[in-house]
Amino acid sequence: MGDYIKIRPAQGTWTVRAAGAVLAETENALELAEGDYSEVIYFPRDDISMAFFEKSDTVSTCPHKGVATHYDFVAKSGTFKDAAWSYEDPKDDVAQIKGYLAFYTNKVAVEQL
Repeated sequence: MGDYIKIRPAQGTWTVRAAGAVLAETENALELAEGDYSEVIYFPRDDISMAFFEKSDTVSTCPHKGVATHYDFVAKSGTFKDAAWSYEDPKDDVAQIKGYLAFYTNKVAVEQL
């Protein structure tokens, strides 16, 4: 991983909101910085309302993190396709993110309180 990916505790309280609902709130988020990409906040699964999420058929692969499983957010107003992703079995260098989900900010709101 070296200097390409850095993971650290995210400061403060973080939330995920969509369709008028709070989907997650945590003080235990991780911030992942990867190369020149914007930082991504990862939420522990225990702090997410997982009842609103269904595993989708979408998978993607990152050479640094491994295979990502994607999740749809299912709301009364409709389904937000592939709103989140998780590395169920991440590579050893980023093992900290196992059991965490990250969210596409063009589909849901990720905010620091």
